[in-house]
Amino acid sequence: MSGQYAKSELLGQVLSNNCPSRTILEHLTTKWSVLVLRCLSEGVHRFSELKQRIEGVSEKMLSQTLKTLEQDGFLIRTVYPVVPPKVEYQLTIMGSQAAHKMVELVGWIERNLPEILENKERVSS
Repeated sequence: MSGQYAKSELLGQVLSNNCPSRTILEHLTTKWSVLVLRCLSEGVHRFSELKQRIEGVSEKMLSQTLKTLEQDGFLIRTVYPVVPPKVEYQLTIMGSQAAHKMVELVGWIERNLPEILENKERVSS
């Protein structure tokens, strides 16, 4: 982390325009990040496995999402010196903690989906 912020400036300021936690919040809560964290919460995956499991994600978007999560310290990218190249992704401790929260949210959405869809239909009509 950059030394330009005092530790006290970083805590509890997500509602502030200037707080860097907003950027991290944005990185973690994109649709693709949530789905990547969901997959990696089950263990180590290769790029092709993630691409296959996450329906609808393009290679470019998956690559960009993985890079962002790696830069933020939520996952580790391991490249093996073999031909063809083998690359694996796994969560860091911090990534596992974030993934746990995301899995809880996804589970809550899935459990409440019938009611959510019913409300959506009622409001739309």
